Amino acid sequence: MVRKSHVSETPATQLLRRHGIAFEEHQYDWVPHGGARHSAEVLQADPSSVVKTLIMQDQERQPLVILMHGNCSVSTKQLARQIGAKQVEPCAVEVAQRHTGYLVGGTSPFGTRRSMPVYIERSILALPRILINGGRRGYLLGIDPQVCLDLLQATPVDCALAE
Repeated sequence: MVRKSHVSETPATQLLRRHGIAFEEHQYDWVPHGGARHSAEVLQADPSSVVKTLIMQDQERQPLVILMHGNCSVSTKQLARQIGAKQVEPCAVEVAQRHTGYLVGGTSPFGTRRSMPVYIERSILALPRILINGGRRGYLLGIDPQVCLDLLQATPVDCALAE
C-alpha cells in the first residue's frame, strides 16, 4: 500500500536539501525481505529503476557501497576485479548498519555515518529517473541518477547479474 504523508527528515534528505537537489518522496508499506521487487510492485515502478543500496567489504574489511538495479544481483568477482580488490563480499547486517547509520532495508547511499567509496552499475546512469532509498524502511526518493555521480562521486562499474 502506498502512503502519501510526509516523512520526517533523514540524513539522506537533509544532505540532498543542503545541496539543492530536487527529489520526490515515495512511501509504501515495507515488508521484511520484500526488497526492491516489492517496492517496485507497490509503487508500480519498473524494477530496474528501483536501485538497491548494498554495503559490501573488500578483503581488508574496508566497506564500500554498490548501487544496483532492483532486479539484478552483484557479481562480486566482476566488482572486485574492476575496483582492484582481491575479493568483495556483503557486510554482515550489524556491520552494514554500523557503517551507514541506517537499518538494513532502509539504507540510503546519501548521508551515511561513515564515508565510503560508492560504485554504481553503469546502466543505471542511462535511466531518466531512479527510485533510491531515502534513509528509512518504506521510503524511496525519486531522483536523477546523475546525482549519484555528482554528489556521491560514484564510480561506474559493470557487475550486474540478471536475477
